[in-house]
Amino acid sequence: MSTGRLYIVATPIGHLADLSARAVQTLQDVDLIACEDTRHSKKLLFHFSIQTPLMALHDHNERDQVGQLLQNLKDGQSVALISDAGTPLISDPGYRLVKAAHEADIIVSPIPGACAAMAALSVAGLPSDRFYFEGFLSAKQVARMKRLSTLEPRLETLIFYEAPHRLLDTLSDMCDVFGGTRQVTLARELTKLHETIRLMPLSDLYEFAKADHNQCRGEIVLVVAGKESDIDSHLQEALRVYEILHQELSTKQAVVLAAKVTGVKKNQLYDVVIGSRKANPIST
Repeated sequence: MSTGRLYIVATPIGHLADLSARAVQTLQDVDLIACEDTRHSKKLLFHFSIQTPLMALHDHNERDQVGQLLQNLKDGQSVALISDAGTPLISDPGYRLVKAAHEADIIVSPIPGACAAMAALSVAGLPSDRFYFEGFLSAKQVARMKRLSTLEPRLETLIFYEAPHRLLDTLSDMCDVFGGTRQVTLARELTKLHETIRLMPLSDLYEFAKADHNQCRGEIVLVVAGKESDIDSHLQEALRVYEILHQELSTKQAVVLAAKVTGVKKNQLYDVVIGSRKANPIST
């Protein structure tokens, strides 16, 4: 039995010209395209004269559709997965299909392109060497505040998606948890006609969005500065050395060697490492 290939194809987040030539060719060549909303995707395919059959794959039917798509792939068909906009699986469905394809020894190939999170980070004017992608926060304030409190100690730049009708509520909660002086970039309607990119303190952004209702429309990404570290530069260097050593050594061994190389106190470095791990259990 021949085996097909699953392509994960990024589509434009606004500007149709951002669909790569390779993506267009892939969507033309595959036997089937799985998409979130067939009505939405038909507009994109029509623009590029792509006539490949469509199949709906979204949050509510992914479990049921995975079996059929796997069978198509096992029968030798090629399938492309797209989302309504951007890179599939980034706050969009598709994880179950990709995981099942790997488990079935089916080749999965990315066709890279637009991603709202990465586009926003690239223009945010905030540190981009380390970042944490949160995606959408809860629509309920209690859960949202709890999650923001968990994220507050993180040193990395934070990336959020937000629905326009919740922007003011989220900015208000961020001011309460992160503090109004924390820097944030609003990246709204990226690549579209009314693209807005503004870097300012959280409290200022809240007032800016409150005064201009147009800022509460469209697709929104918030890029928030991480918490400023109160660790001195000498200890920062020890942490940098520790991170390199920890790729090959245990925590204890890496701490001992990093302390010896940089001259910081072993116990001081260990306390910072353990404290950082508790505050930041997962990093991107």
